[in-house]
Amino acid sequence: MAERSAFVLDTFALLAYLQDEAGASQVESLLKNAVNEKCRLFVSSINLGELLYIIERRGGVTKSQDALALIRQLPIEVLPADEQVVFDAAHIKAGHALSYAAAFAVVAAIRNNAVLLTSDSEFESVLSLIDVEWLKK
Repeated sequence: MAERSAFVLDTFALLAYLQDEAGASQVESLLKNAVNEKCRLFVSSINLGELLYIIERRGGVTKSQDALALIRQLPIEVLPADEQVVFDAAHIKAGHALSYAAAFAVVAAIRNNAVLLTSDSEFESVLSLIDVEWLKK
């Protein structure tokens, strides 16, 4: 685990945690550290929305609502997507091969001097902009 004090969790990291998939233990470790105020955790509201639609597609609206209720109890700060964040994400997306939602995670990492936690290989395109910690597979 990187010795940093701030991490952005992308959709893949949250899914790994919620579905107890590979990499879940890394997220659990960070959550424990956040509870003990050893680090701060962030998620972009856009990535949270992406997580919710994925869960709803797979398991229905009740599972999505349950996931949101759980996440709201965790020590994760949800970052709003104001106009400047949207513009910054558009700029990132224009210059890099990644999804628009992923660009919001990049902006969150830049703005909070945070490491991005993910297993999504599309973030390889922004390694010059942010530090990425890869979930173990």
